[in-house]
Amino acid sequence: MGLPIRHFCFFYLFLVIFPVLELISLSKSASDYTNLVYKGCANQSLSDPTGAYSQAISALFGTLISQSSQAKFFKTSSGSGQTNVNGLFQCRGDLSNVDCYNCVSQLPILIDKLCGNPIASRIQLQGCYMLYEVAGFPQISGLEMLYKSCSEKNIGGAGFEESRDTALNALENGIGSGNGFYTTSYESVYVLGQCEGDLGTSDCNQCAQNAVQRAQVECGSSVSGQIYLDKCFISYNYYPNGAPNRSSSSSSSSSSSSSSSSSSSFSSPETASTGSGQNTGKTVAIILGGAAGVGLLVICLLCARNLMKKHDDF
Repeated sequence: MGLPIRHFCFFYLFLVIFPVLELISLSKSASDYTNLVYKGCANQSLSDPTGAYSQAISALFGTLISQSSQAKFFKTSSGSGQTNVNGLFQCRGDLSNVDCYNCVSQLPILIDKLCGNPIASRIQLQGCYMLYEVAGFPQISGLEMLYKSCSEKNIGGAGFEESRDTALNALENGIGSGNGFYTTSYESVYVLGQCEGDLGTSDCNQCAQNAVQRAQVECGSSVSGQIYLDKCFISYNYYPNGAPNRSSSSSSSSSSSSSSSSSSSFSSPETASTGSGQNTGKTVAIILGGAAGVGLLVICLLCARNLMKKHDDF
């Protein structure tokens, strides 16, 4: 004896609509935290005739990925002696464990694709970053600016800059006591900041203060900006209709970007456009939403017709 028509309709509706909603959710999230912000690749390629470095790096990546499902920050090393490789990952503080894992698991692939096989590399996505470096790689200051992005759109008048500076000052004061991650808003300006996971409170405050000062100087009256230093980053966004009640570090899609690094061992970090990824995600969500609506209408009509036919047979 088959399933009743009513039960079949609900079952079929679930099978059609649930995957569509899941795809919409995935397209929305993937268009945010997995966008490439910048890459930093050492100029010197890794000499590895025995494969010892490659083995150590692969083991390092495996450990970092496995830890990303449990923690937002993890630092470790792999190999021994001259083949020792240090590395870490960090996820944005507002990401879930699942999103953190999904973000970090993409980074080794991107490192290989964008950098090849250098002695050190760093890849920053909107939601996470990963770096590795072989033993003896020259260190840079934690306050060194790696990348900046300032919106080409500006807003005149002292009111905006006052609101932005008030929000950024609150970020400076709060980030040290917020476990190195802090978000807040003032009027129409939303700010976000994060320090590297093992940075002490004093050093975190100093890093954030330096990043804020650079944002004020470098971005001027730009409606949004991102400043990435070696040990911390901050971002701000202006929303004329009021700051949203959600965490976000994405900046305006119409932005000018530049980068800076004092270490001659690194090539200049580069960035990919984030606007296209966000627009693609929104387009996919709209298309899938429309398909879900059409599918729902067709299923309801078919079920109604079957129910009416069954009623007429009695």
